[in-house]
Amino acid sequence: MQDNLVIAGRAFQSRLIVGTGKYRSFQEMARAHAASRAEMVTVAVRRVNLTDKSKESLLDYIDRAKIFYTADEAIRTARLAREVGLSNWIKLEVIGDQQTLFPDTEQLVEATRVLVKEGFVVLPYTNDDLIAARKLIDAGAAAVMPLAAPIGSGLGVQNPANLRILRERITEVPMIVDAGVGTASDAAIAMELGADGVLMNTAIAEAEDAVLMAEAMRDAVIAGHKSYLAGRMPKRLYASASSPVSGVVR
Repeated sequence: MQDNLVIAGRAFQSRLIVGTGKYRSFQEMARAHAASRAEMVTVAVRRVNLTDKSKESLLDYIDRAKIFYTADEAIRTARLAREVGLSNWIKLEVIGDQQTLFPDTEQLVEATRVLVKEGFVVLPYTNDDLIAARKLIDAGAAAVMPLAAPIGSGLGVQNPANLRILRERITEVPMIVDAGVGTASDAAIAMELGADGVLMNTAIAEAEDAVLMAEAMRDAVIAGHKSYLAGRMPKRLYASASSPVSGVVR
């Protein structure tokens, strides 16, 4: 069997999800997307030209034959996105603090409940909090997407214990680490902790070579997932010989 990431019945071979913001140009973004081999990208509807078809649009640089994309906003924007023919898959962010960009959990759960009832597939960005994740699942979320660190910080996984707990306790829907990844080793760690996927934007877009970083992230996600499936060796305080000592020449 192929080891696919399945969200709301849709299968993706890639476990890397990437954003569309902060790139130096649309052309660079398109090259990075191709290098990442991501099959899903997030699109902030507020940045998309939806009215003047004569002007260049971000959507012109997304290969929609190969890449699925989600709208990234709250209820009103989600409805707008669907009305103009964009996806009904919503990466939902309800921000509670503008300096940290931490989510407002209470309002996030309520927005998830409303959008699910209206037929949206909701992928909510949330804290690395088991109780919040449970409430989002009860509200109908198709996945839970806990942060590794504040959005755009590049700090990497700051609370691996919480992600391990979420992995063990959240089995109904995929768990996708969203926000805070800075480099390939961060992505690998998130996957080794059991994440089903990693969503990132700034780590690729603000790299000196965005295309090369996209390739690195692609490989890191694959390696981390394989490592998790393989099961790491136990940690030991003292050395353990890699070759047996019985029968050796003395």
